[in-house]
Amino acid sequence: MLEVGTKAPEFTLPDKTGAPVSLSDFRGKKVVLYFYPRDNTPGCTRQACAFARSYRDFERSNAVVIGVSKDSAASHLKFAEKYELPFVLLSDPEHKVIEAYGAWQEKKLYGKVSMGTVRCTYLIDEQGVIEQVMPKVKPDDNAAQLLACLRKNQ
Repeated sequence: MLEVGTKAPEFTLPDKTGAPVSLSDFRGKKVVLYFYPRDNTPGCTRQACAFARSYRDFERSNAVVIGVSKDSAASHLKFAEKYELPFVLLSDPEHKVIEAYGAWQEKKLYGKVSMGTVRCTYLIDEQGVIEQVMPKVKPDDNAAQLLACLRKNQ
């Protein structure tokens, strides 16, 4: 995981429509950058829906929400449409950005070890510096935790 106070690695990835989106596009705003394993799975859906329910609160805090997984842009489009997700979803099938942010890690499931995306979140400030690191977040609590951080810093 990256550390608080370090410059967030710059990236450009396709969004759910295939359009390129860069971290630098959001300079001047706080960025909630969350990494999740997969579209349409129970935990990832709960997490995304929690961000969607709180989206207006994030906007009022001058923050954008960006979700990143290794799913395709087409998968993100279906996921966003199905659950009415108003925020940016980025596709990282080669997991370059996921790795750059330390979210590609060894995982164990039923005794089997494999590499995959771990659920974690970064809060990046208006200048692109990491302000908060949240490793191993819980899908149901993540959005509320970030809103509390944003409100505390206002």
